Amino acid sequence: MLEVTATSDDNATAITNAPGSEVETPSKPVEPQAPPATPPAAPAPMPWSRAALYMLASLLLSLTQGLGMNLAAANLPQLQGPLGATTNEVTWLIAAYMAPNVSLSLILVKVRAQFGLRNFAELSILLFVLVMLLHIFVRDLQSALIVRFFSGIAAAPISTLAFLYMLEPLPPAKKLSIGQPLVLTNIALGAPLARLISPDLLMLGDWHGLYLFEIALAMVAFAAVYLLPLTPPPRAKVIHWLDIVSYLFIAVGFGLIAMVFALGRVYWWFEAPWLGVMLTIGIASLSCAIVIELNRETPFLDIRWLTSKEILHLAGTLMIFRLLMSEQTAGAFAFFQAIGLQNDQMTTLSLVVIGASIAAGLAYIALVKPGRENAAQMVALGLLLVGALMDSNATSLTRPEQMYVSQALIAAAGVLFLPPAMATGLTLALKRGPTFILNFIVVFLTTQSLGGVIGSALVGTFITWRARFHLQEIADHLTLIDPLVAQRITQLAGTYGRVITDRSLLNAEGVALLGQQVTREATVLAYNDAFLAIALLAAFALAAMILHLVIRAIRKSISPEPQPAIS
Repeated sequence: MLEVTATSDDNATAITNAPGSEVETPSKPVEPQAPPATPPAAPAPMPWSRAALYMLASLLLSLTQGLGMNLAAANLPQLQGPLGATTNEVTWLIAAYMAPNVSLSLILVKVRAQFGLRNFAELSILLFVLVMLLHIFVRDLQSALIVRFFSGIAAAPISTLAFLYMLEPLPPAKKLSIGQPLVLTNIALGAPLARLISPDLLMLGDWHGLYLFEIALAMVAFAAVYLLPLTPPPRAKVIHWLDIVSYLFIAVGFGLIAMVFALGRVYWWFEAPWLGVMLTIGIASLSCAIVIELNRETPFLDIRWLTSKEILHLAGTLMIFRLLMSEQTAGAFAFFQAIGLQNDQMTTLSLVVIGASIAAGLAYIALVKPGRENAAQMVALGLLLVGALMDSNATSLTRPEQMYVSQALIAAAGVLFLPPAMATGLTLALKRGPTFILNFIVVFLTTQSLGGVIGSALVGTFITWRARFHLQEIADHLTLIDPLVAQRITQLAGTYGRVITDRSLLNAEGVALLGQQVTREATVLAYNDAFLAIALLAAFALAAMILHLVIRAIRKSISPEPQPAIS
């Protein structure tokens, strides 16, 4: 533990005359003089070889956390058989993981400050390894849900450790300009990497095959954390019993809201009354937390600051961008799954997304200097706009190679947008004091983890709604008396002509096959509508950002900041 201690030496004053003279004792006592204050020595820079190890540990932790979140989500159809679950039931794996994960990082900030960073790091990675080992004993959906719930708890500190290990070897001037973009780039690699390695891991043993690799990765991360200690800040008693009460209300509120949005699309929003009950309880819990925090002298969360104009603007910007980024997760990759492609057929697309993310992260470090953050965000929105427009022309014959460019643009946009937004939030928090960092973490986590679930749910719901619309519209134009329709049914039924001799059954098979084709075409049109809607939202966000900057520049020119007087 690094502590700064002030030591005072005994002051002895001796007055010595010229050589050969006698020592005289002053008749008046001399006041002791304090030694001149010396500034604390700057910490020695870490050797590059050791700094590289810390950065590799950060990459390892980022990938470990990213795979834990995305391995199940990227393989839900493949997990139905091994777990004996339906499509709706297997979606509970995502809900069980997100329920504790979306809020746990809030209390962990204070836990880390009170009990020490070293203890926090070691216990966090140890708990993560133990929970990963529990996956070996999963045999059915019930046991999988329990393990996924504890996985969400264990994974919450890992992303924090990834940030700390990346920032540890860097000098203060480089932490935001280099460390932060690198960590956010590493975290962005989790989803495409999960889709990339899943096919081979599933061949090793279904559910267990997915997690054998993750267990090995967690054990390597465990060794890295114990061999590479972080420099701990001084401890402080920061946890009050009302903090725990407030957090429990926040955890219940965020957790239930996350579960509602994770499950709402598959059970449909207005057909499952229990979804409404969960949402009501979640909102009531958050309301209780707000009431408690508004009446505290030293609140766990400063609600008034969180509802200020600057923070609401930042939160809205992050939420809109998180919704736009659903084009890749709930859009393009889900589109290919909807038309029958598997993860092993999207290997190259996943590699393209990974490569574009890395290139964008390095480009941000090299090109985005202080003062260019807004330009980086506008470029990101522009890339999103172009990529979504390119995808909006998809057909049932579209394959991953037709989306290499568009998905590379969107992946790059995700890496370019978040670092300046996070830096802006940290700056706003530090202006009010270090204690406000926790409040910014609430904003960032809510818009990213909970916002990701909400974004996927909204995009998926929009696609389902438009698919039903297009299906009805196409069906209204298909009648059996239409000679083209009758010819198409006859052609499709010919596939079964050698095995089905009954004319009516053969015709019924042709109608069923035509229905499948109509459903597929309606689904493709629905995804095109979603891509176009995302492109329009990106254009609106870009226009709003440009207008905001123009208005701010005009106000600054009308009433310039007062210049300091020159004496």
